[in-house]
Amino acid sequence: MTISLLDWRRRVHALYAAARSAEDPEDGWRTWRAGRDELFAGHPDSPLGDGARASSTGLPFAPYDPDLRFRARLDDAPPQRLELPTADDGVVALDRIGRVTLGDVGRLDVWWLGGYGGGVFLPMRDGSAGRGTYGGGRYLLDTVKGADLGSDGGHLVVDLNFAYHPSCTYDPRWSCPLPQEGNRVETVVAAGEQLPDGGWY
Repeated sequence: MTISLLDWRRRVHALYAAARSAEDPEDGWRTWRAGRDELFAGHPDSPLGDGARASSTGLPFAPYDPDLRFRARLDDAPPQRLELPTADDGVVALDRIGRVTLGDVGRLDVWWLGGYGGGVFLPMRDGSAGRGTYGGGRYLLDTVKGADLGSDGGHLVVDLNFAYHPSCTYDPRWSCPLPQEGNRVETVVAAGEQLPDGGWY
């Protein structure tokens, strides 16, 4: 890990902390979006290549929809372990710790990401995948990397407006764990980060 990557992670953590502390969730989302745009356009560890970084005018997002923010109970689910190979991180172990129901969107498995310290991981591949969003899916929560909107009393805050593309969306050199069967829904989630016309590469 380099010092610049440490800075990237610190700043991502700070953006989510600002979103959690905002009185108005939409204001918190706007702060997060603006900070994310700044990181992607100017940080040396941006997943965007040099050319895309230089011409970046901001990541495309759908307008904020307050009905797509949930305080979701973490329900029990049968234990399951996935071991997903990645190019850079070897095999990533995921253990299912429960499920959340997100209104009409449906149910998604919630995972504990293995590795030192661990963390909650909630990916999603919805009906927009391969059209308005990356075909492999998006991430909602990844607390190891700071993507954490909070929890209380057995509930997780899951805001679909914060759905974001993993790094492999922007550059095929990256590899990312992608949503498996229990994290795929047919519903089109018209929220969160979108693909620009023509994609990233």
